[in-house]
Amino acid sequence: MKKVFKLEDLDCANCAAKMEEAISKMENVNSVRVNFMTQKLTIDIQDDKFDTTMDAVQKTINKVEPDCHIIR
Repeated sequence: MKKVFKLEDLDCANCAAKMEEAISKMENVNSVRVNFMTQKLTIDIQDDKFDTTMDAVQKTINKVEPDCHIIR
């Protein structure tokens, strides 16, 4: 399932790149793109694992940028 989410409080392009790299290595993630300019997260996750994987994605984002949140 591919979805696009708005990111709140993403402060720098370097952090966006770090998030994208870390998320791309996660199990069940088929593809991911974190765009600093548009403040958007585009992610493709296996349908049956979507909710649990998104929780892990948020935790990964917070490790890089503690104030950044996914708007669902």
